Amino acid sequence: MYQVLYRKWRPQTFTDVYGQPAVTTALKNELRSGRLAHAYLFTGSRGTGKTSCAKILAKAVNCLHPQDGDPCNTCDNCRGIDAGTILDVVEIDAASNNGVDNIRDLREEVNFAPAVAKYRVYIIDEVHMLSAGAFNALLKTLEEPPEHAIFILATTEVHKLPATILSRCQRFDFGRIPAADIAARLQYVAGQEAFTLADDAAMLIARLADGGLRDALSLLDQCLSRSRDITTDTVVEATGMAGREHLFRLAKAVREQDGATALTVLNALYDGSKDMERLCVEMIEFYRNLMILKSVRKPEDLIVVSPAEMQELRTEAESLTLGAVLHIMDVLQSTLDRLKGGVSRRVEMETTLLRLCEPRLDTSPESLLRRIEDLEAGIVTRKDAAPVAQPTAVEAPAPAQPEKAEPKAAPPMDAPAVPATAENMRPFDQWAEVLERLSEQCPPLYGVLMDSQAMTDGERLVVITDNDLFVTLVKTDGNKFVLMNAVQAIAGKPMRISRGRPIKQETVQQQEATDPLSAFLKKSAEAGVNIDVKG
Repeated sequence: MYQVLYRKWRPQTFTDVYGQPAVTTALKNELRSGRLAHAYLFTGSRGTGKTSCAKILAKAVNCLHPQDGDPCNTCDNCRGIDAGTILDVVEIDAASNNGVDNIRDLREEVNFAPAVAKYRVYIIDEVHMLSAGAFNALLKTLEEPPEHAIFILATTEVHKLPATILSRCQRFDFGRIPAADIAARLQYVAGQEAFTLADDAAMLIARLADGGLRDALSLLDQCLSRSRDITTDTVVEATGMAGREHLFRLAKAVREQDGATALTVLNALYDGSKDMERLCVEMIEFYRNLMILKSVRKPEDLIVVSPAEMQELRTEAESLTLGAVLHIMDVLQSTLDRLKGGVSRRVEMETTLLRLCEPRLDTSPESLLRRIEDLEAGIVTRKDAAPVAQPTAVEAPAPAQPEKAEPKAAPPMDAPAVPATAENMRPFDQWAEVLERLSEQCPPLYGVLMDSQAMTDGERLVVITDNDLFVTLVKTDGNKFVLMNAVQAIAGKPMRISRGRPIKQETVQQQEATDPLSAFLKKSAEAGVNIDVKG
């Protein structure tokens, strides 16, 4: 039966343990001198050798022929502990045996002398999962244990342990294993298993493992199932590093302030059952890579991506300032906190993307700093540069009772322009109330219409905005009917809704140029003649 690599190549002596020289040296010195503690605490991230060192220590204290602090692995005790036939060495999973009754049984059992070995060794893995009552039951035993008992506690979250437990243990911290050590171990395993592993592929796996040798061997096993000649392309394919185009598409939309494209990509991901919280985490990691690229001289040591993706990240990083990257990360981190307890994760991500695409919707100091940096860099969008004068309207018919019968198709939003300054049009004084209602019912639509105005003749309502996202949002997910219902609730009757655009300053100047009276007055002023025109 095939045995996975991380089990087959688990270290059997302290000498075989990679990347933890301080821990293994200290333990071997204690074993050589015979100064053993009654309780040890091994803490560190996953896959760094905590459980392996605990089992090696259990063999070493009971080995009949120890060799310079290491177990011989050939005597009856060593072979029995490896096979699990010696009951004096007990391994307990605290995740499934975390009750006070389990620890009480252990406390009664520990008083019995070992049957075969010299010491009764209790390895409690994931000890932070014990309940408060279980910790209290274990406390007295750790304080005054029998001479023949040794406790080895292992955890990845040492901060969850009570201070009373920590003070009674000899603590060893397992650091993340350097990538160079992991790569060397992978090359050794590849040589013993008779398959080829390229140096750059070994280093990529080591960086992906994030300091855990067990994870690195698992990734190597995954690559080995595809080819016995492992290259960088094999690693990229096996680990799913490819297929991250959606992150670059979203980043491009944010950079170009294209909210419509951002929402389209998000909708496609949502339809493909992409978890919004996972997407937010991926975007944070993506912009973290951009932050590293703009802050570190040798980012390859801190960013784990393929060479092709690294080049794409460099191109993306060149188009953003560091302040913009930090602002985006801050917004995404706040969104991640809200996603954990929010009702609609999709709406939360849509709102976030709109704020990122439209910095003017975000009034935080970080957003203002980002806009200032963009202006200093000369990145001024057409929307920011266009002066606003009087509006014109775009007519679009709509059903009279949208809340009762939903029409089959959305009304057109780009009909021929109708002047909104006609005598029968007046400002819609209740527009602020409509916007307040939208802020509760449809935050993305509210964000787009924050700076808009509205005019009405009593039968129709013209929304004055230059934000093209308005049309996109109105045509998707029933947002049109949310807007129509909000207007009807405030105005007290249904109204046809159309979209108008503010007139640019150039249009006003053209109108003045075609007016004979304006042209005559302008020429007279240039000639130094003042003419008083009375009505």
